[in-house]
Amino acid sequence: MKQIAQHQGKLLINEPMSRHTSWRVGGCADRFYVPTDLTDLQGFLAHLPQDEAVYFVGLGSNLLVRDGGIRGTVILMHNALTELKMEGDLVYAEAGVTCAKLAKFCAKESKFGAEFFAGIPGTVGGALAMNAGCYGSETWNVVRRVTTIGKQGELTTRDASAFVPTYRHIEKPVADEWFVAAWLILANGDVNESSQKIKTLLAKRLASQPLNLPSAGSTFRNPDGDFAARLIEASGLKGYIIGGAQVSEKHANFIVNVGNATALDIELLIKHIRETVLEKHGVTLQQEVKVIGELGARDWELGARK
Repeated sequence: MKQIAQHQGKLLINEPMSRHTSWRVGGCADRFYVPTDLTDLQGFLAHLPQDEAVYFVGLGSNLLVRDGGIRGTVILMHNALTELKMEGDLVYAEAGVTCAKLAKFCAKESKFGAEFFAGIPGTVGGALAMNAGCYGSETWNVVRRVTTIGKQGELTTRDASAFVPTYRHIEKPVADEWFVAAWLILANGDVNESSQKIKTLLAKRLASQPLNLPSAGSTFRNPDGDFAARLIEASGLKGYIIGGAQVSEKHANFIVNVGNATALDIELLIKHIRETVLEKHGVTLQQEVKVIGELGARDWELGARK
């Protein structure tokens, strides 16, 4: 790799991804960069080799990094791109803003329709990339336009109409671009009403999800007309353990790290759940969690275990 030009952010070598994923697992990234702001990020990307693999990570809450780590560069957006403000009637949020902070900001500004973000354990960038949603609402329902960044640091702003959102997925006009900011259009609302709705959503989340243990949120997408959690529980898998990974006894669509789990433990458990639900119910569950990185020393077990 050629020498990276001078930069203002923090560049780490062989950084353990277990420090940056909500499952607390994952091997090391060759390079790990924390930009100071959007301009710094542009400059950093502009000096990377064109064939360098680049990965953008927020809170790592929908991500499984394999034990062999990541060959390439990881860009950490959380605590970096965090500008959040009103621009006229639109809410402007950079990709590193947490969804929880976005929900509270919109409520404070008397903007209604962003309360559901309080239930998404990630950042704006991740929510845009996967059309995150909960309790009947989705991210792209409230997006007016976005700014993306390309592999060489170029910025492009497009209207929401240039993107095709589907369930937990967004089709982009250009593949190698990442979301760095969004403008949201929301109805005028009442501070107290929005704040109360956020409190209700958070209470519901606390009551139904295993927030006391490391997880990555929902592991599988809900199939049409059904719920992944129902199918997993009906397959007798609540509490099922492989290594340090367990199907949560509180919410069957959550896999929790009950102590010293490896990425392989989690991936083997995902595989076992999919195979069991298919066998018992004839339904092929689709992963909501994104898996990246290289195979570890024991990952041959993925193919060996039946």
